Amino acid sequence: MPSNNSLPHFIVSRLRKISFALLAVILLLGMAVGGIWQHLANGQDGHAGLLGNRTPGEILRYTLHRLEGHPNLERLLTPELRWIQRRYERPVPDMPLPSLGKGQQAAALPSQRYDLSGHPLATQLAPQVTASATGAVVVNSADSLVSAVHHAVAGQIIEIAPGSYRIHHAIGTDSAGTQLNPITVRAAQPGQVILEVDSEVAFRVSQPYWVFENMTVRGVCQEHRYCEHAFHVFGAAQQTVIRNNRLEDFNAHIKINGAGNAWPDNGLIQYNTLTNSTRRETALPVTPIDLVGANQWHVVDNLISNFVKGDGNLVSYGVFMKGASSGGRIERNLIICTPKDISQPGVRVGISFGGGGTGKPYCRDQACTAEHTAGLAANNIVAHCNDFGVDVHDANGILIAHNTLINTAGIDVRGAQAHARLYANLLDGRLRQRDGGQIRSQFNSITELSAVFDAADQLLLTWRVPPENIPSLGLVPADFLGQTRQDGTAPGALAGTTLSDKI
Repeated sequence: MPSNNSLPHFIVSRLRKISFALLAVILLLGMAVGGIWQHLANGQDGHAGLLGNRTPGEILRYTLHRLEGHPNLERLLTPELRWIQRRYERPVPDMPLPSLGKGQQAAALPSQRYDLSGHPLATQLAPQVTASATGAVVVNSADSLVSAVHHAVAGQIIEIAPGSYRIHHAIGTDSAGTQLNPITVRAAQPGQVILEVDSEVAFRVSQPYWVFENMTVRGVCQEHRYCEHAFHVFGAAQQTVIRNNRLEDFNAHIKINGAGNAWPDNGLIQYNTLTNSTRRETALPVTPIDLVGANQWHVVDNLISNFVKGDGNLVSYGVFMKGASSGGRIERNLIICTPKDISQPGVRVGISFGGGGTGKPYCRDQACTAEHTAGLAANNIVAHCNDFGVDVHDANGILIAHNTLINTAGIDVRGAQAHARLYANLLDGRLRQRDGGQIRSQFNSITELSAVFDAADQLLLTWRVPPENIPSLGLVPADFLGQTRQDGTAPGALAGTTLSDKI
């Protein structure tokens, strides 16, 4: 397949079949086709591209966008450009992709634990746990669930009886749990409870120390704009834990932001599956984990997939942290931007510190001097994104380490405030710094992943030719599987043991 840095000869040949007269008209309209031609020439000569160091995919999408509103040109040129795009962007294999052990687990997790400061700890998987309803408040209707959450007290477990429930209005928290006595809303086992939501939000969490686990929460709104969030965590909702759930068919499945002067810091999102069954036809933000202004959130072991935005600016992200937030950790997740049809309209980015930026009134410091500070993205596998797998936008002190990026444009560091250390990432894209962004790069491996793994695009990640080991990084002591890295370790998310040995 073609590399991400130049267009192959068969595309050049196709482009030359387009009428030079039509190309001249496009140039007169101020479009970027001239940049494509220059990029083709540069690619053949081995020189850098033009148009602000843009990737060919970005130039193609820009040109398609500029054709809009010119129906005659659009009719004549769009099929040619789409043909080029679908051959430049490597297609997703026509098969179900494995979860690699991430996302909702088949059994309930061990009880949630907290450190001495009261911060929730990520759970280590253990043999199957059978949750007991002893001492729990068992609810068997939507109304009784709303009432139980409204009247909950610290230490209470609200257990939803097996079945399907229709949720017409947001369920709000009115009382706080504590470190020793959190409040839990759960199904006894995953797969037993389905909440069908036809309102903007399923759960509004505004109090600390709540745990939500083992549920399926599904948006069923006829219009996508009305199913915004499965969880809206805001204000004083510190130490919120959302784990082992399946959340599907929402725009921003988990939304986290401040309210007044209160910020919901120190949360945990673990072992959730966040996905959509179709493209989201909305101009509202489409980002399964959308965090603005909150500090010290840990996003770990989740499966995030199929977050395609079909209206508005068409830009979507798997997870972002922005709004002058700090200390976020995004680790050991599997993110698949598009499980099929990578070239459908729009732009998909896997992980971002900074996203598209934040309006100052919504920033934690009312300024957003930096969108995020001291963030970490480590040991993630990100696949099949038509844009960058990892994005750093006006965020500083960011460590991007030991990620494996498959069929993405690579890692982008952009904006005057963007400072990132890139360590031991394994990818088939590129490392790009632009608009004043600064990169410190160490031991990153850019290669054809089909030569490294048995079938990288299918997420069959048995080593074919293991890369050479590099020095381990103390800040990233374990890998995608949670295994401790030795003194010498492979670049990328896997420390050297294949996934097939463990999953």
